[in-house]
Amino acid sequence: MEGVNNKIIVIGQQFCSPQPLQLFIKKKVYFLGGHGYEVKDDKDNIVFTIEDVLGFFRSKLIVFDAANLPILTLKSKHFTWHSRWQTFKGDSTDEKDLIFSAKNSSMFQFTRKLDIFLANNISEQVSDFRMKPSYMESNCDIFAGQSSTLIAQMDKKYTAGSVFLGRDKFMVKVNPNVDHAFIVSLIVILEEISSSGQSSTHSSTH
Repeated sequence: MEGVNNKIIVIGQQFCSPQPLQLFIKKKVYFLGGHGYEVKDDKDNIVFTIEDVLGFFRSKLIVFDAANLPILTLKSKHFTWHSRWQTFKGDSTDEKDLIFSAKNSSMFQFTRKLDIFLANNISEQVSDFRMKPSYMESNCDIFAGQSSTLIAQMDKKYTAGSVFLGRDKFMVKVNPNVDHAFIVSLIVILEEISSSGQSSTHSSTH
């Protein structure tokens, strides 16, 4: 993470706005299988699109910017005691391109609180960011480190489509000078863990 004039930069400085940002994330479920996400701003402009790519064990998700260039790859890591997702630069899944990891903060918990560790946080003793969803995960607060500094909030909007078809919608409020590409990737990871049925007790033996 870079700190430039109190900015929180994880993916890139170009994703930091000096003004508060409101984004809308829509989950898309395709008729022939697979899913993706569409992220728009409050002027209905496409900010990111996120598509799943089938892999050998499970799909990975690639985040594209408004110019349709791949900026991030999100991938779940198998055979770990905690549900763990990793985020890489571009369309890479090479460890050298790792940006951050997200995992359940505890093996035994009623809500999926996630700890976020940047790639240079090797020991993972203290998280760099925290996600604290509500009991039903209808909203989520994102904090910097162990502090009470709130950097973004998510509210899930329930509709008939979301209940019956899984086409969830999210409204995300991002504080000024916070990397919104980073925030969007966290919300998508939380939704992927939730919709796949992964939980703190969902694990595989080594």
